[in-house]
Parts: sequence; structure tokens; C-alpha cells
Amino acid sequence: MATVAIYSLKGGVGKTTLSVNLAWCAATLSARRTLLWDLDPQAASTWVLGSPGKVDQAQAMFSKDVAVARQARPTAYPHLDLIAADASLRGLDQLFHDLDKKKRLAKLLGDLKTYDRVILDCPPGLTETADQVMRAADLIVVPVIPSPLSTRAYDAVVQHLGGRTPLLPVHVMVDRRRALHAEALARHPDWPVIPMASGIESMAVRRAPVGVFAPRSAAAQAFADLWRRIEHTLAA
Repeated sequence: MATVAIYSLKGGVGKTTLSVNLAWCAATLSARRTLLWDLDPQAASTWVLGSPGKVDQAQAMFSKDVAVARQARPTAYPHLDLIAADASLRGLDQLFHDLDKKKRLAKLLGDLKTYDRVILDCPPGLTETADQVMRAADLIVVPVIPSPLSTRAYDAVVQHLGGRTPLLPVHVMVDRRRALHAEALARHPDWPVIPMASGIESMAVRRAPVGVFAPRSAAAQAFADLWRRIEHTLAA
């Protein structure tokens, strides 16, 4: 089992978009037994996949003797399960601080060995939850908008991690017609690219991964290419 965290210091950079589409690619294109664990109290991945859990119970598994695997629920897609988020996760940082167990998340992930891949949709910020994720993940995928502020946020993550966990930066919301974006891509030609696309924006309306309703689109191909890159990185 390998754990892939989708994380950024900044909000609004497409973490949920990456999480849902990569989890779908893992389950559908690679036929991996896949779990998407929504750790963000905004619960966007949970909403897109349409599989809410019990109200205000998402935090309980971190503090109580609750079998984490039992919290997973099937989605509409074969091989893809979800552990849902809810508003109770707003207190997760404080709970981790009070518990003073630096590898609590890693321990819970150890109980999910029936899955081949676990995708973590993480809340933004350098927080107690982020530190738990950084200790637990095998790979951290960082969405980076081609802008100075987003790049600066990525640099802060690199500095904070200090090489402890492998990182895969991904340029997202890319419009190659914009000079700023073209310059950023030229500086990092080896970074994967997810384009700005109407199909990605339609996810919130259709409540489905792009590959479900627009399988031939450039966006669907970009997510598939990124997933193959992730699989290659995990196998290295």
C-alpha cells in the first residue's frame, strides 16, 4: 500500500480536483484498490463523490478506538472507496496537538492494507495535520499555479520538509497563452501540467471525475499522464 498526499500551503489551488481525479485514475485506469481519504473540513472531495459519512464523525477515528477501515464507504466507481470529511475536522489540528502522537495518522494508515493506494485530500497550511501527513505519506503531490505567490508557497513546503518526503510539484490551472504561465513552465519543463479547462470547472456541476464525462478531453489525458508519472515515481 502506498499513500499519496495532495497538499499545498495555499488554498484554492485545486487540491480537491487533483485528489478526485487521481483517485479515479488509480481505481479505473490502474485497477488499484483505492481509498480517497478526505481530511479537509470543507469536504469538497466528499461532496463531489457524493458519499457523505455520519455527520460530525470524521474526527472521532483519530481520538477514539474506532476501526478506520470501517469508515470507508464505496463510491459509484469500482475499486474506489471514500472516507468522508465533515465540519468536525476543524478541530483536528488541536486534537493532534493535545494527543502529542506525531505518527497518529501513519498508524491509522497502517490499518488500511487492504488498499493498494490511499489518496489524502489535505487542508492547506503548515499545521499539525500537515506535519502528520508529511510523516505518513510516501509521496506528496503539490499543485502549483504558475504565479509568484503559489511558487513561493511551494518553496516554503520544500524548506519545511527538508527532503524528508519525496515531492512532486504539478503546474495546475495552466493557460499557455499567458506570458506569466509560459515563463513558469519554461523554468520547470519537467513538472507535470494540468491545463485550465472547462471540463475541470464542470466537475462541481457534474459531481464526477473528468474522465467519467469527458474521457477524450485534454484535461482527462493530463490527469491520466500525471497518474502514470506518480505510479512510476512510487515504483522507483
